[in-house]
Amino acid sequence: MLLTLLLTLLNPSLRPPVEERLFHSEAVEQQIADIVSQLTNPRLAQMFAACYPNTLDTTVHFEEDEDGQPDTFVYTGDIHAMWLRDSGAQVYPYVQLAGQDEALRQMLAGVILRQWKCINCDPYANAFNREPNPDGPWMRDTGMHPELHERKYEIDSSCYPIRLAYHYWQVTGDTSIFCEEWIEAIQNILRVFTEQQRKDGRGSYRFLRSSNRALDTMNNEGWGAPVRPCGLIASAFRPSDDATTLLFLVPSNFMAVTSLRRAAEILTTVNHRADLAQSCTALADEVHAALMEYTIYDHPKYGPIYAYEVDGFGNHLLMDDANVPSLLAMAYLGDVPFDDPIYQNTRRFVWSDDNPYFFRGKAGEGIGGPHIGHDYIWPMSIMMRAFTSRDDAEIKACIRQLLQTDAGTGFMHESFHKDDASQFTRSWFAWANTLFGELIIKLVEEGKVDLLNSID
Repeated sequence: MLLTLLLTLLNPSLRPPVEERLFHSEAVEQQIADIVSQLTNPRLAQMFAACYPNTLDTTVHFEEDEDGQPDTFVYTGDIHAMWLRDSGAQVYPYVQLAGQDEALRQMLAGVILRQWKCINCDPYANAFNREPNPDGPWMRDTGMHPELHERKYEIDSSCYPIRLAYHYWQVTGDTSIFCEEWIEAIQNILRVFTEQQRKDGRGSYRFLRSSNRALDTMNNEGWGAPVRPCGLIASAFRPSDDATTLLFLVPSNFMAVTSLRRAAEILTTVNHRADLAQSCTALADEVHAALMEYTIYDHPKYGPIYAYEVDGFGNHLLMDDANVPSLLAMAYLGDVPFDDPIYQNTRRFVWSDDNPYFFRGKAGEGIGGPHIGHDYIWPMSIMMRAFTSRDDAEIKACIRQLLQTDAGTGFMHESFHKDDASQFTRSWFAWANTLFGELIIKLVEEGKVDLLNSID
């Protein structure tokens, strides 16, 4: 406790004042105190204490709906909208504490229930408004309506809510979230995934936007590049919200397989819906078989690797994008085993100059993507490298780089320039902040406190 007090005095909190924080969790506060008490690097302790609760402090809007059920709307940060992906990832690290804090459990249940409502509002949309907004910036986009902030169809937007709900159920045992709206949501997800296998035409979804960014809209009058049906699921957009080049986005298809299998387990155990469970399992098996047949590329330098995107015609896009799911992050998400030799080959490829979106400069090295552009590294990619590493030297280098590229703010950003970390994008990106906290907790729980404390 003396060390914690000393660190607090030497390093004032970067968090908002207590009275301005949006949500309080005793369990989270205790977790922060426990971790900080073990860290001797004042800078690391200060950044952890600011980043880990950033989602709760600044983005969580918790209330009850008209039926008295928990309802939680989660901003992504400096954009006041709720992405299914971001919100599911932002609160995920707090789930492990839900059994210790009833208020936290209620808030998390509210996120999940809100996500079911969002999916049922429009299963093709990726981001939603807290209240209907007929004057939203993208209301001229194809198929938009006031409840939506954006309608970019991304496979992972359907997967993150299942990931969150499954983890919540495993930790708390609470089955109340698997209500009728859950059944409707999984039916909508199955319908969209099946439609986007493109076996019977192009489906009902197309997207056009007037923009000076090529990847903000779809080519071929909004339908995207042609694909040959092979069992994979088409994704119009990547997790970065950039349009796919080849529509079968490989890491998102892997995440779909995992999500469908988890959904089948829930449907069988909780809902006793063998029919829906079988539909989920059958689709997961089909997609996984197609992944094994169509997405592996025999690279002359690295051997067999997973492509980032394919089209079923035999074309492979060899790259990785920093946003998650990514090829690098597949082991973090549990979509492939860490020791899968093809994943390990892929991991070496994406963290190299052979990945066109890998950048190395004076400030650091890591993966970016076309969403921000050349020479900008995403801290999220550095975190994924650490999450998926068993090499202490590699992990230590990642943490050191994260500490050195915050531009003196004490927080993570969307990206920073490879030669100058003071050039960064998004000063308030809650997912990246909370993810950094999740990483530090993981390392402490794995007994790597000495490694963390050895960072100068």
